[in-house]
Amino acid sequence: MNDYWIAVSAVLLSCALWGVQADTARKSVQLTVYNRNFALVKDVRAIKFTKGIFSCELEDVAAKIDPTSVLFKSLTAPNSVVILEQNYQYDLIAPENILNKSVGQRITFTRFNERGEPVTDSGILLNPPKNGGITIRTDAGTIVLNPSGQISLERMPEGLHPRPTLSWLLECDRDGEQEAEISYITEGVNWRADYVALVNQDDSALDLSGWVTLTNESGATYENAKLTLIAGDVRRVEEREELMYDRGAYLMAAEAKPGSQFEEKPFFEYHIYTMARPTTIRDQETKQLALLNASNVSVKKEMIYDGRGNWWRAWWFPGRSGDPGRGYDTSDYHKVNIVLEFKNSKENHMGMPLPKGKVRVYKLDDTGSQQFIGEDLIDHTAKDEKVRLYIGDAFDVVGEHKRTSYEKIAARTVEESFEVKIRNHKDTAVEVKVLEHVWDDWKVVKSSHEFIKKDAHTIEFPVTVPKDGEVTVTYTIRTSW
Repeated sequence: MNDYWIAVSAVLLSCALWGVQADTARKSVQLTVYNRNFALVKDVRAIKFTKGIFSCELEDVAAKIDPTSVLFKSLTAPNSVVILEQNYQYDLIAPENILNKSVGQRITFTRFNERGEPVTDSGILLNPPKNGGITIRTDAGTIVLNPSGQISLERMPEGLHPRPTLSWLLECDRDGEQEAEISYITEGVNWRADYVALVNQDDSALDLSGWVTLTNESGATYENAKLTLIAGDVRRVEEREELMYDRGAYLMAAEAKPGSQFEEKPFFEYHIYTMARPTTIRDQETKQLALLNASNVSVKKEMIYDGRGNWWRAWWFPGRSGDPGRGYDTSDYHKVNIVLEFKNSKENHMGMPLPKGKVRVYKLDDTGSQQFIGEDLIDHTAKDEKVRLYIGDAFDVVGEHKRTSYEKIAARTVEESFEVKIRNHKDTAVEVKVLEHVWDDWKVVKSSHEFIKKDAHTIEFPVTVPKDGEVTVTYTIRTSW
């Protein structure tokens, strides 16, 4: 850093003392956070009101405030105060800003020679310090370019503030202190849910911990704030009139689990989580807060082979009709997916609405140590609904899917035959669900195994594969359109 910027930085402390301080004292603050990176701040202040017209400033607001969202009201005597003007001032004290606003004013540069004696240059600042250079005209009329040394200013330029500042021009019909609430929306505050699950050794139960991860990059600290989290589709409209939605949860009302520090309840057409105790949320901080804890949750592990699922979804899309053609013969997808499923119910030691988030899954090994086995994202899950986690693919169980025949038996009817092989290289038998995708008006005319119709376009063949063994599933499907 050169002498010029060191000098300007040094003068800032004295300049900051010249700023007008707002005569306010914070009584409480409430922070309502939405999971689309914005929050509503409700700041209650004790303010000394003066009868007549007077100005009031509030400096410690969020740097990312939306000034058009500010609402000011007196809680003590609402009808005694009229707001005449409201301003948001964000021209902050900084070396470059000070010099930009001092053009045409006298400034002095002080440096020291080799004998330690001060040498000064004084003159009128002719230009803002663009590109790191300034020009002054001395009292003798000499033009000096980029003088060096410590800069002294005769006065602090008007309109600069240490922090972003809200100011009001108010008219009041009485003197005295009143409590006022200042509400505004700020960007830069976000929350999400994170979960950690620990599966027991036989994959029959798990323990689940839920956390709220709160990130504050709004430019303000909220001391001892009452914290509320909003889950719901809250509409916001951008300046270019495109819609932006908070893709929060449609959460159903339920009692919070014992021991949870959040209380959940419905609000308007949304749902809110309110923290039972105040917490301090500092600027540039990520904070984790316990959301829920559940133990001994019954869980079911499934192995699923969807041999041509990726191919089918890539080729097919809703609304298409016509012959799927002869391009498909054998799938190159051999992975058998591992899925954990449990019910979010009170009977299963849960029952609290789960906001969407990432679930990291661990499992106890033979020595009792925890090992990471996978993770998945869940959507918002109401009470009494199922949670399904796709956590990875089986190593020792593989599948093979191919079409063995294709025949067009009428103008708009085809018959296709398929063969699916499941090979198990484990030393125990495994249960595998084989999925097949169908389209339009379909019928299974022949099958080697029983099947279940999952929905209009999916059928499932549950099979048991012996240890170090193989099972072959064959079936023929007639499709008309």
